Amino acid sequence: MELHNLKPAEGAVQKEGKRVGRGEGSGKGGTSTRGHKGAKSRSGYSKKIGFEGGQMPLQRRVPKFGFKNINRKEYQGVNLSKLQELVDKGLVKKEVTLDTLVENRLAHKNDLVKILGNGELKASLKVSVHKFTASAKAAIEAAGGEAISL
Repeated sequence: MELHNLKPAEGAVQKEGKRVGRGEGSGKGGTSTRGHKGAKSRSGYSKKIGFEGGQMPLQRRVPKFGFKNINRKEYQGVNLSKLQELVDKGLVKKEVTLDTLVENRLAHKNDLVKILGNGELKASLKVSVHKFTASAKAAIEAAGGEAISL
């Protein structure tokens, strides 16, 4: 490195912005690149979000419908077929709890869990989760198991 080949680090030097409104001789005087008249040429102009130049905005053209129930409870569904898979793999013997389902990644620790009736359960299991569908409860009890709601 010598004095004659010194240069600033990459990205250290940035290009200056356009100097507008500094006289006609600069080529950017007069209207200062804003065109003639209208709200956009004035200082302090900011367009309202969703404004479409006076045309009826999209959010007002589209009809309102439905609502979101703020008290809704979302349940994580687990099918009987999944419980049977756990038994077949030897991961579950007699009892299925929320912790068992979390360990086997069928639910998260803060989830509300509901057992659904899809599939077949051959093993006799004691299942304790938040909710059961009627068909799931019947299938668990028919296999000689127990369905306990938390």
